[in-house]
Amino acid sequence: MKKIEKRAIMCLLLGLVLVVGVGIFSYRYVVHGGDWASYEGNRDVYAKGDIKMGALYDRDGQLLMKNTSDGMQYHSSSSVRKALMHITGDKDNNISTGANRALSDELIGYDLINGVYSLNKEGKEIKLTLDSKACSAAYNALNGRKGCVGVYNYKTGEVLCMVSSPSYDPANPPKISADDDSGVFINRFTSAKFAPGSVFKLVTAAAAIESLNNATGITAHCIGVENYGHGDKVTDLSAHGTVDMKNALRVSCNVYFGQLAQKVGAGKIKKYVGKTGLDSSYNIDGIETAAGSFEYPSKGVNLAWTGIGQYKDMVNPCAMMVFMGGIANEGEAINPYIVVRDSWSDKLKSYLPNHGVQTTSMLESTTAATLKSMMANNVANNYGSGMFPGLKVCAKSGTAEVGGNNRPNAWFVGFVDDDTHPYAFAVMVENGGYGTSTGGTVANKVLQSLVN
Repeated sequence: MKKIEKRAIMCLLLGLVLVVGVGIFSYRYVVHGGDWASYEGNRDVYAKGDIKMGALYDRDGQLLMKNTSDGMQYHSSSSVRKALMHITGDKDNNISTGANRALSDELIGYDLINGVYSLNKEGKEIKLTLDSKACSAAYNALNGRKGCVGVYNYKTGEVLCMVSSPSYDPANPPKISADDDSGVFINRFTSAKFAPGSVFKLVTAAAAIESLNNATGITAHCIGVENYGHGDKVTDLSAHGTVDMKNALRVSCNVYFGQLAQKVGAGKIKKYVGKTGLDSSYNIDGIETAAGSFEYPSKGVNLAWTGIGQYKDMVNPCAMMVFMGGIANEGEAINPYIVVRDSWSDKLKSYLPNHGVQTTSMLESTTAATLKSMMANNVANNYGSGMFPGLKVCAKSGTAEVGGNNRPNAWFVGFVDDDTHPYAFAVMVENGGYGTSTGGTVANKVLQSLVN
């Protein structure tokens, strides 16, 4: 009897192991099956080391890139090709965010039932949310300068514009030397991070509004400099006099936000960096964005500069765009995506982690409304509504010092406060100077292209 009992227990254990193993395999098959099928050793999918199946189209049905057994084919416009090179990828597969890497399983037409089998063996035609005309307008507006532009629909999560510069024509790639330091292969919008400068003051303001009593009524007297002892100081371009939060944000007063950071404290600033997603990485249909990085000094001039958006603050432009969407959307941010999903297998994938339209609660709705009002005031009474004809734009500029003799990086972030055109945006131009004159001009050209 004991032998039978032991054998029964052993059979039960083996059965349990089998059930667990099948469960693990099934989960991995559902989540990673596409990666297995798109492995480079699959000769049904690759020719001469390159994917030979699949095509990309923009939201209006314009061909962006097509894989064939004879190589990649591209859009007829060189401007569009350059603007979207970091999305389509190039013939040498140098771009880590290119479709043949990030969307390989989608391009080969993989699904859970049929694998990569298809009658025509041409893979899948993938429709993207991107607007090729707006992307071309963004690339032309950057005019060869290092930088990036992103625009997305803050109600749906659709990314309409994702452009990084410098770029090149993937249909006719130049020879790039090994010591080239332009960063041409880097998608600055998704894969890089930069000092945010004054656009970060929106985070400090949000932390104050939700942590301090009557935060918007707090005032400071700015004489153009604030001394913190031992030669340490926070400086402004000019003396702003006595300002409250609304006017301090309008004139971007460093002295005010340095003092406000002391009142809020390092712990709260860290908390709101996390709440607003600026230290997080987003997965945009297989494209992983860079996570921001920060340090939080406990007090003094370094804490002041942290609250101003300097010191060691580093922010990814895509994360900043999503934060703008959170302010515009009553504190609820919609995670971005670029692949239009319409087939049954696509819709099934939308329920998997990092493949669906997800929301992140960033701020209380009243806090978002207060920030929106102040950002609208920035445009109306500082940047000028005439900069954005026909558009109700709420925005914040940023001029981020980067050290040395370099000109500061220019930021311009915000959104269109319009349910018909719910677009949040982030523009960053390296060594571009002042955020309003540089970044604001780029933002307007892209938004006008989308609206008109």
